[in-house]
Amino acid sequence: MLRWIAALAMALAPLPAAAHKPSDSYLALRVEGATVHVQWDIALRDLEYAIGIDTNEDGVITWGELQARHDAISAYALARLNISAGGRPCSSSAVEHQVERHSDGAYAVLRFAAVCPEKPGTLEAAYALFFDLDPLHRGLARLESGGETRSLIFSPAQPRQRLALAERSPLRQFLDFAREGVWHIWIGFDHVMFLLSLLLPAVLTRQGGRWVALSGFKPALWKTCVIVTAFTLAHSLTLSLAALEVLALPTRWVESAIAVSVMVAALNNVYPVLERRLWMIAFLFGLIHGFGFASVLKDLGLPRESLLLALVSFNLGVEAGQLAIVTALMPVAFALRESWFYRRLTLAAGSLVIVALAGVWFVERAFELRVLS
Repeated sequence: MLRWIAALAMALAPLPAAAHKPSDSYLALRVEGATVHVQWDIALRDLEYAIGIDTNEDGVITWGELQARHDAISAYALARLNISAGGRPCSSSAVEHQVERHSDGAYAVLRFAAVCPEKPGTLEAAYALFFDLDPLHRGLARLESGGETRSLIFSPAQPRQRLALAERSPLRQFLDFAREGVWHIWIGFDHVMFLLSLLLPAVLTRQGGRWVALSGFKPALWKTCVIVTAFTLAHSLTLSLAALEVLALPTRWVESAIAVSVMVAALNNVYPVLERRLWMIAFLFGLIHGFGFASVLKDLGLPRESLLLALVSFNLGVEAGQLAIVTALMPVAFALRESWFYRRLTLAAGSLVIVALAGVWFVERAFELRVLS
């Protein structure tokens, strides 16, 4: 965390608010007696979109601009988080403001205490931050009580959480993070486009310098399994290493490299360099995608015992979401593989569209520009 001395240094420099991963906030709750100590990290880019912080509209947020909006930020955020114990609301004290940098940019940090009428046996939290503006937003929370730590996730489908402080439910954590893994792959359009670029030619083979349909479903299925397995092994490896903080890369590099991977995979469909070993592309760039998958878990700051559980369940969720995409795509691709529509329009033209889209992503991420957003 940046202390006040770091905050003073930030007054002399702009705070970039651009990012390219799904919107998240990070909520840390620590229960001590009848008091719940709260730290809430909210992305500046999200606050700028919701209430406006960049008053001179020059594309950067300075510490002075952030200070001028402290009261507005507190009012906006606290109106969207209600903590209660035993059905009775806990009153929030004055908010202390700081700034912290996560892997995807600068975050406003709100620190306050929620004082409950009595020591809670059960804690209820209702979360509604940004849900009206972004249905993909998630609140990633960590609760510490009685020497134990657990994680929970707020979403539009699950905006309320009820926690019995005397009990711990690893199964609930497992299911929550598995669901988030599925959701992450489904809304991670760059990951989906990369996988799609690799799977589109899986029902075809190169003969005489052109794509022709595979004769049967078995070779197409085998080709698909090899590609998906290579991608899975690669991103599972780097997801684990990054989430466990064994290996780390700058988020800007990772996100830019992911965009490049999508371009390379799609271009290979139009101008094939690797015609029969698509698994090599899947494995090589899957290593980079793993770092992208790890950003959510790493930024959440879970203690190691919770992180291991979250890592396993999140990764299994990613694989389940990936399997669902493959299961939906392959029968349709196999049925259409002999048609002009598939080879010319879906594979060739579709790959060029993906190349163009990934090119825009690369420019946005490498040079911190906003083109599509």
